[in-house]
Amino acid sequence: MRWGLLLLVVCAGALPGQERTAPATLTGPQAALQDSLLNRLAGRWTMSGAVRGKPVIMNLDADWVLQHHWLRLLMTDTGTPPAYEANVYIGDDPVGKRFVAHWLDNFGGWWSETLGYARHPSGSAERTAMTFVFDYPDGPFHTTFTLGKDLSTWSVLMQDRGPDGDWREFAHYALRRRT
Repeated sequence: MRWGLLLLVVCAGALPGQERTAPATLTGPQAALQDSLLNRLAGRWTMSGAVRGKPVIMNLDADWVLQHHWLRLLMTDTGTPPAYEANVYIGDDPVGKRFVAHWLDNFGGWWSETLGYARHPSGSAERTAMTFVFDYPDGPFHTTFTLGKDLSTWSVLMQDRGPDGDWREFAHYALRRRT
């Protein structure tokens, strides 16, 4: 019995994910996320575009939640009932020097277990785009949010890698503010 308990304790220490520990700097609540590009995305938007070539119109509501640590994007297509809904949470990973995206949608948990990552900005230049890379089990996927030149519109481009290895468009959207 004692050997079984010892074996259980030793094996439990080697479980996947158990080896990752937070650095001493992450022992308590972190400062609120301040990012000028993400701040511009906060608001109410209409998303017009296409998914695999088929026209789509969705509503997007983006607001800061959890004491300004996450930008939450609520996406819902305008159908009744909606065919697609997603809650996307964009936050900061200061240790990895990157942003993280949790993409939760009505396709379920298997797809939502993969996190997306975007690089932190380097240098002092004001950036206008952010690309999240998702390494899904069936292949990589990119989602790029780009601020328009007028600084009041956005575009979103989603790409996956085809069987031939080339990147192809999965979806694209133009975002316009809703009143």
